[in-house]
Amino acid sequence: MSDLGNIRISDEVVKTLVAKVAVDVEGVYKLAGGVVDEVSKMLGKKRLTNGVKVEVGEKECSIEVYIVVEYGYRIPEVAEEVQKVILESVSNLSGLKVVEVNVYVQNIKVHEQPEIDETEE
Repeated sequence: MSDLGNIRISDEVVKTLVAKVAVDVEGVYKLAGGVVDEVSKMLGKKRLTNGVKVEVGEKECSIEVYIVVEYGYRIPEVAEEVQKVILESVSNLSGLKVVEVNVYVQNIKVHEQPEIDETEE
């Protein structure tokens, strides 16, 4: 609380910060949204914050992020980098103390090789 009044940062603001920095980490294919993501897709809505859960208090927050990692990247290293960038970004940009950042790797994205037509010789 300041002399001018209260400042409260909404959950959506923190979710948006988390979503933005998480997908920018090398090796992260996308956020994994789960059931809410599937319902949003059916309704034709795209939410950038699917795959992010936050609890925001007056001065601190805790964060859960669900990701899909690209095949070929070391999963623990990608997850740790996601934790670091979220902690740093949310702390710096919101002023909130980040109590914990839990990263859940939900899947791996394997890029399929194009099929070769063997009749072309």
